[in-house]
Amino acid sequence: MLEMPLPSPPRARIIAVLTCFNRRQLTLACLDALAESSRVAAVDLSVVLVDDASTDGTAAAVRARFPWVEVIDGQGDLYWNRGMHQGFARALGRDADHYLWLNDDTHLVPAALSMLLDQSDALRRREGNPVVMVGATVGRDSGKLSYGGRVARDRLRRFNYTLVWSEREPVPCQAMEGNCVLIPREIASKVGNLDPTFEHAMGDTDYGLRVLATGYKLYVAQGIVGHCSVNPTGGTYFDSSLPLARRWKLIRSRKGLPVRSWLHFTRRHGGVLWPLHFAWPYARVLLSGIGGVIRRRHSNDARVSRSA
Repeated sequence: MLEMPLPSPPRARIIAVLTCFNRRQLTLACLDALAESSRVAAVDLSVVLVDDASTDGTAAAVRARFPWVEVIDGQGDLYWNRGMHQGFARALGRDADHYLWLNDDTHLVPAALSMLLDQSDALRRREGNPVVMVGATVGRDSGKLSYGGRVARDRLRRFNYTLVWSEREPVPCQAMEGNCVLIPREIASKVGNLDPTFEHAMGDTDYGLRVLATGYKLYVAQGIVGHCSVNPTGGTYFDSSLPLARRWKLIRSRKGLPVRSWLHFTRRHGGVLWPLHFAWPYARVLLSGIGGVIRRRHSNDARVSRSA
């Protein structure tokens, strides 16, 4: 009598951590793609999703469609970093081989987890230590590199990072964006959780720099792991068409460069020049705004002169 073969043991145990707010369709599509990628990679996947009080029914839709996903309900004040901090805290309390950070607007390709695990294993053998693997994404419409790992091109502007990537081999990087990041258990146990001081952004960059400070390395994986469109700069403090007063308010807002978070970041990672690193973005907005006012006045004066 023939017996059914027993299923092969999973290649790895992965706990994915996501946070979301009012992007129901993107969140559901993200989880669909993640589930497919985990099937292709033959991994044991579990998911912790922090829903920051979405009003579009995201939490209910996830619970109905993915009952195996643990949904944590936030109160609407977590934003990205603190939502990820809460979810990662839950994940770190459980046994896993790797932890996966994933943005809910990132749509993985089916081979994404296999690619990340293959390269992680190869680099571990080569380096003699585990490494953090950062997945590179491209825009859905543009097809251009959108998020991943970055390097500083200028020693004086050490936080002015540029995306790096190669289709031929993994590339070392100095900073990472948290859209798709695979963190081995050994590194997570040393570095710990995201720093909840950060109100929205900067927590992923801070974490990558802390990884490097412990002696481990960051690598951007060879190949593209998925699609994620770049957030538009229009209407943000980068938008030079806005009035100076509006830009000044935006840069100090939670989704801009909030003073408390940026001060904490630059003091931790800026070295002896941290006051200059801290002041420069605010000074740049003020200087560009004042320059715009002067140019508009000169233009108006010229029009008045021509009409006289």
